[in-house]
Formats: sequence, C-alpha cells, structure tokens
Amino acid sequence: METSKKYIGLYWLLFLVFTALFVYAIFARWEYLTLILPFVCTFFVLAMDII
Repeated sequence: METSKKYIGLYWLLFLVFTALFVYAIFARWEYLTLILPFVCTFFVLAMDII
C-alpha cells in the first residue's frame, strides 16, 4: 500500500476562502453564485478526508 502526503491544512484554508467568497456572492447578489459551490463542496470533502 502506498502512502501519500495529505495537504489537509491547505484544503481547510481553501475551503474557508471559497466559503467566504460564497457568502460574499450571496450578499452581493452575484449572478454566477453557483460557480463557486463546486469548489466549496470539493474542498470540504478533501479537508474531511472522505475521499
């Protein structure tokens, strides 16, 4: 079995950055709001080490 280095701290940081951007997009009524959502979900899953 091969082990690889996990960048969990980086994933948490990116999750928080994209979550803040998502919240800003909600309040700014940005029409491309749904383009941010896949990044939020992906980095959350990676930070929780689900996959």
